[in-house]
Amino acid sequence: MLGQGSALAVQQQQMAQPDDPTLERSFRGHKDAVTSVAFNSNLKQLISGSLDNCVMVWNFKPQLRAFRFAGHKAAVYSVAFSPTHSLIASGSKDKSVRLWQPTVEGRSTILKAHTGTVRAVNFSQDGTSLITASDDKTAKVWSLPTQGFLFTLSGHSNWVRSAQISPDGRLAVTGSDDRTVKVWDLASRKVIRSYEGHGSAVNCVLFHPDGTCIASGSADGSLKLWDLRSDALLQHYGGSGAAAITGASWHPSGNFLLTSSLDTTVKVWDLREGQLFYTLRGHEGASLGVAFSPAGDYFASAGADEQVMGLAGSADAAVLEVPPPMNLEGVPESVAATLQHIVTQMDALVVAVGGMNSRLLTLEDRLDRLERQEPQAGQQQQQQQWQPLEAGMQQQQQRQQQ
Repeated sequence: MLGQGSALAVQQQQMAQPDDPTLERSFRGHKDAVTSVAFNSNLKQLISGSLDNCVMVWNFKPQLRAFRFAGHKAAVYSVAFSPTHSLIASGSKDKSVRLWQPTVEGRSTILKAHTGTVRAVNFSQDGTSLITASDDKTAKVWSLPTQGFLFTLSGHSNWVRSAQISPDGRLAVTGSDDRTVKVWDLASRKVIRSYEGHGSAVNCVLFHPDGTCIASGSADGSLKLWDLRSDALLQHYGGSGAAAITGASWHPSGNFLLTSSLDTTVKVWDLREGQLFYTLRGHEGASLGVAFSPAGDYFASAGADEQVMGLAGSADAAVLEVPPPMNLEGVPESVAATLQHIVTQMDALVVAVGGMNSRLLTLEDRLDRLERQEPQAGQQQQQQQWQPLEAGMQQQQQRQQQ
């Protein structure tokens, strides 16, 4: 049973643990903000989409190079990887959806039916269907065996920014700029529930892994959980000046939710305890998308700083346990207050060190690029120095021949 959240709980700072999140790798190669990120089901690759019009496939093994897929004519806003097939989907401002083979050739099939920017793409859990969301105020469902259009879900009065199919394949959920979350019966193609409560556009919606509830994140900074069985609002976090939530991802256990936001942070929410579990700072700009790996032991974030960050250590359910409070029984009140203050300062220090570590990695990347450029510059300089000498030798040979 998910606990009830509270503003006080959200503000609580958690104690640092030995298994705090660690930056496994920072992926750089996009030439503009990275908008979306997704894991390959076998955890060998990470997929990202960007405002640079490209989709990139990153390999976790450093010796394997990344693939850059160019084909979209405008910004890519969403990417997804099929849970059952070797297939990538991407949605773009060019109004198209592309299905890519994650190979060196990067072959793709174009799906066209939307008349506006495609904001979201998501595969069904069985890999047989794809749902897409668009600025044309609709969501559309596609058949993957035939790669053909099936039907449209119409009912929103503004842009549709997010859409997902339920784990059992019977329902769909959509979030829109009209501030509503709508649940659809895919058999009848009709709205069966409509949730209101967000004060601004709904940027992301997603089913709980067991299909019993829905999470929605909004530009007003609020995160809400809706119970499909009782039609009640289960939990509410943020809002009232909080930074806009740009993306979200469930941990496979369903006990934790990962969110990205415009304030550069990535947050992990403990929904059993009803509180913010961890705040991660690493991007040098807005964080625009997040994803848990299929096993939950890794997660990744996409940033406006043109990088994808892959992290490990805290995403496993066994690790994401809230540490028990310190046993201060019998300790004088003044000493207990001092100890609590020290713990709080330690947590702040851990966050600061994590941010410094990310910046150091960024600096190392820049230094590596400079080191690669310097030899090239040296070779060019040597060539320039040799050119006059070679010219002089040629002139001397000509005079000797004469």
